[in-house]
Amino acid sequence: MAETNVQAATSGGHKHPYHLVDPSPWPLLGAFSGGLLAVGAVLYMHGSGWLLLALGLLSVLTVMAGWWRDVLKEAVRQKAHSPVVKLGLRYGMALFIASEVMFFVAFFWAYFDASLFPKEAIGGVWPPTNIETLDAFHLPLMMTLILLLSGTTVTWAHHAIIQGDNKTASVALGLSVLLGVLFSFFQMYEYSHATFGFTGGIYPSTFYMATGFHGFHVIVGTIFLAVCWWRTMAGHFTPKSHFGFEAAAWYWHFVDVVWLFLFIAVYWWGA
Repeated sequence: MAETNVQAATSGGHKHPYHLVDPSPWPLLGAFSGGLLAVGAVLYMHGSGWLLLALGLLSVLTVMAGWWRDVLKEAVRQKAHSPVVKLGLRYGMALFIASEVMFFVAFFWAYFDASLFPKEAIGGVWPPTNIETLDAFHLPLMMTLILLLSGTTVTWAHHAIIQGDNKTASVALGLSVLLGVLFSFFQMYEYSHATFGFTGGIYPSTFYMATGFHGFHVIVGTIFLAVCWWRTMAGHFTPKSHFGFEAAAWYWHFVDVVWLFLFIAVYWWGA
């Protein structure tokens, strides 16, 4: 036994189920790219042009591609994701979604503070008299149906993967990606036809921050699902090993739930 352990140590092996990752530039580059995107978005919202915003977005997408490439290499080629590692990944994804929940709680808090206790500066009423709100049962309702339908196609894909039917899973994931793109298209159309701008007061600020960040999450989730669609086509997922897809599904269902709260509170009740 001792000789075997020595051989494992001298050959670079280890005697534990954990995965010690190699040094990576992606966390630092990811932080820099995220900060660049945030600064670019703020400047764009205040009329300073879109160049920095585009550069930040390109940087984030580059980091995502490089980081996911390394994770796929660890999972598919190196077989480094043991059951213990996968459990850690599940905890990590669950905690990430919990942090996202608190992220949106802040926006809802600001919205309800302004709407339940309207200040004198806006006439003591909500919505402010100078705001023409959007009809909840027009475009927002259609967007709600699109997002809920995408949640069902993601669940369909999950069931197909569990059954080992990757062909059906790829079709369902492809539909999910298309629905995500369609939702983003309608949201951009809605923004372009809104009668109020981001700096037009407390209502536009809370409206665009809450729905806009949700829209950003939809875009990220759509990319996430597109990567899973490619991985399904490549045969990376098996009935017993497909946490990459499960993480994307958790994230997408979280996006669905947040939108339901936005639709009820902001579009319907708030109008």
